[in-house]
Amino acid sequence: MSVQIFGDQVTEERAENARMSAFVGAIAVGDLVKSTLGPKGMDKLLQSASSDASLVTNDGATILKSIPLDNPAAKVLVNISKVQDDEIGDGTTSVTVLSAELLREAEKLIEHSKIHPQTIIEGYRIASNAALNALEKHAVDNSGDKEKFRKDLVDIAKTTLSSKILSQDKEYFSNLATDAILRLNGSTNLEHIQIIKILGGNLSDSFLDEGFVLAKKFGNSQPKRVENAKILIANTPLDTDKVKIFGTKFKVDSTSKLAQLELAEKNKMKNKIDKISKFGINTFINRQLIYDYPEQLFTDLKINSIEHADFEGVERLALVTGGEVVSTFDDPEKCKLGECDLIEEIFIGEQQFLRFSGCKAGQACTIVLRGATDQVLAEAERSLHDALSVLSQTTRDTKTILGGGNSEMLMSKAVDTEAQNVDGKKALAVEAFARALRQLPTILSDNAGFDSSELVAKLRSSIYNGILTSGLDLDNGTIADMRELGIIESYKLKRAVVNSASEAAEVLLRVDNIIRAKPRTANRQHM
Repeated sequence: MSVQIFGDQVTEERAENARMSAFVGAIAVGDLVKSTLGPKGMDKLLQSASSDASLVTNDGATILKSIPLDNPAAKVLVNISKVQDDEIGDGTTSVTVLSAELLREAEKLIEHSKIHPQTIIEGYRIASNAALNALEKHAVDNSGDKEKFRKDLVDIAKTTLSSKILSQDKEYFSNLATDAILRLNGSTNLEHIQIIKILGGNLSDSFLDEGFVLAKKFGNSQPKRVENAKILIANTPLDTDKVKIFGTKFKVDSTSKLAQLELAEKNKMKNKIDKISKFGINTFINRQLIYDYPEQLFTDLKINSIEHADFEGVERLALVTGGEVVSTFDDPEKCKLGECDLIEEIFIGEQQFLRFSGCKAGQACTIVLRGATDQVLAEAERSLHDALSVLSQTTRDTKTILGGGNSEMLMSKAVDTEAQNVDGKKALAVEAFARALRQLPTILSDNAGFDSSELVAKLRSSIYNGILTSGLDLDNGTIADMRELGIIESYKLKRAVVNSASEAAEVLLRVDNIIRAKPRTANRQHM
């Protein structure tokens, strides 16, 4: 007889069932995204049930973030793909697929070989250490040679973009992304790189502008270009057309009294503009609106004004021009002004923009993306963001490794060798880890429509026989030299994938009980 100890609306799954539930959820998520892996991966079209919003993407983190999942184990995988996205920016699909494959292997060991989950965890730890050591051993660092390092960066960008919407123009975009990142001089702050999406044209019409582009124009009858700009960036109200006496009502017995009040307001504004003019500037950029009267005053003072620059624009401008956002104007000495060589109005497509060139922070640049539909532009931005993130991480951690299934197979070889030194049932878990690693090249070739069992067997024998640069050439369905083809990936990215995937698998392997309950509410009885 079972005793009911839980309150209402609580369900519990134990031992086998709980483990089953954890594995099934994780494996299902892996299967969901694995068709997007690799240069021949397919995209997913996500359609919102409640609105007309739709999204076409093959970015693992974006897919998983957009789908509400009920299974707790599935949510663990969503989290690791999100962390991978935040930390490195790419490899989100790989990390999800690898942890799902590790759990698939673990499930077989528990089911068929009756091995205890803790034994598998110990085996997996031994295996992941061996894999990471092998990865480090085969990593190459070309940061000493500028030419070689630049080529590495372009190759990494190509490898990243080859599985995305930009793959048709990957030569062009890889160089564009590399140029943008090299301007950052080793910083990983992508805020300096602004991406503007403009409908119309082809993806190949996109370009990199060395400067900062703002979707605004100068005030009326102000010059279209300003040289040697001294910029004051502000967040202050500049609207006087209405009488504003805060929170008070007032009665006047004649219109002339009203005119006096309006005059007082105007004078207040004139004083404010006089204060601003003492900063010795020729460009004033405001986060808020600038009404006609203050704009006229600026024009008379030969100061160009830009109004309503959205907050992100203002923050970025401050960062790029080396200024500060100001809201009071009493101490011109204490304020840092922004500087740049030239501000001019330009047209991109049908829209008017202001370009700030020769900025104080020379790292700044703007990438203008063109494309036929909103979905294409959004996906192009996600793809480019992945490439930029990986490149910026690579300028920090400069080691690189080979792609195309090469590094997975090298790690799998090291793990298999390690398995021979492990005794008892743990050895089976170590071998299982190696099998899970080999699943990644298998999925790559499946997605490209080749016979994966034959291709991966060839790759395995090639690498196990000492040809350490072999990998899959997925354009021709053959084994080729990855170094020659320039299929290169970031070492940091791969290390993060293996690390996170094995940790996530370990977390889920430890589960033997799932309790679902509504949170306790204030009116629920408790002792």
